[in-house]
Amino acid sequence: MIDSFQFSSLPEIIFGTGKRNELPTVVKAIGKRVLLLTGSSSIHNLGHGEEIITGLKKAELDLNHEVIAHEPSPSMVDQIVEKYRGEGVQIVVAVGGGSVMDAGKAISAMIPVEGSIRDYLEGIGERVHTGEKIPFIAMPTTSGTGSEMTKNAVISEVGEMGFKKSLRHDNFIPEVAIIDPEMMLSCPASLTASSGMDAFTQLLESYVSVNANPMTDALALQGLKKIKKYLLRAYLEGENNIEARSGMALAAMFSGITLSQAGLGLVHGFASPLGGYFHIPHGVVCGSLMAPVFAYTIDNLKDQPDHPALQKLIIASKVFADFKYKQDMEYLQSFKEKLIHITNLLELPRLSDYGFTKENIPKVVDHTSHKQHPVQLTTEQMTDALFSRM
Repeated sequence: MIDSFQFSSLPEIIFGTGKRNELPTVVKAIGKRVLLLTGSSSIHNLGHGEEIITGLKKAELDLNHEVIAHEPSPSMVDQIVEKYRGEGVQIVVAVGGGSVMDAGKAISAMIPVEGSIRDYLEGIGERVHTGEKIPFIAMPTTSGTGSEMTKNAVISEVGEMGFKKSLRHDNFIPEVAIIDPEMMLSCPASLTASSGMDAFTQLLESYVSVNANPMTDALALQGLKKIKKYLLRAYLEGENNIEARSGMALAAMFSGITLSQAGLGLVHGFASPLGGYFHIPHGVVCGSLMAPVFAYTIDNLKDQPDHPALQKLIIASKVFADFKYKQDMEYLQSFKEKLIHITNLLELPRLSDYGFTKENIPKVVDHTSHKQHPVQLTTEQMTDALFSRM
């Protein structure tokens, strides 16, 4: 018997090589006064940046351009919103990585309302957003967060009292997501690795989530198959392998859909305090902690053979296995080893590279949520997971 479930709406999706060229037409159908947000260098390094800007100008649009240089903070969002609030902006367009997507989503949501974004953040502010926003178009240049599919914008304030929280409303889903794998070709190998591991984590966590449903299961499993086939190829051959970039773009898109519908788990629970207290890129946190967290997850579930999450982990293990016709426990052990192997091949930085020390572990553990993880890890296991990536 299938339990009841709910599946939220999605953006209009325009996917494929060369689809970036449809941006001016899509924008013009919505409005004339455009706020374009891009990363500090990515849009120009792509080789398509000037082409995109020129295309928007040729469409006789009133174009304003702002650069998002790092993960969006409350002060960054407030500053840009204050500049354009009351200026008649009709559409916000974000072209860039996950930080640019989150910034665009937040800015489009905050221009029509009063106050600071801090007032509306989950767990921080006390005001409830109405859901009114400026129409928003997302065009990702990395294959990672899947933010072009989600209804929340992640906002960070880094420091001793830092946080990583969401501005969330069902209306904040982009009107249109234009996903062109050619936009990812020049993504650096290090960013390909960390963003790819973010997508990998999101797919696996949503697949085994306590809130998973048949639709998220189908998409997550397809995404995991794309990760198996294309993550390392995109990392090693990313500059000229459009097939690998397309595969990873699909995987990231699927991960955004599944996380928004089923929720995430403990790895992303760790990412919230780690991203708030330290300048650690989100994908690095996910990629670093995925192997130890899921090793303990498998260990804690292996005595519950009928647990739905264990059955799904066996299926995922078989996707990534290099052999057939083995016992389930052999597949699970192989998967634990495979996650370590992928992490090492991608040469992800250690958490200590960003100033994280063993003295910080208790504070991070205390502020970490299991979210929708299928099983609880002990404090000792969580501590060891963090220590293993020092």
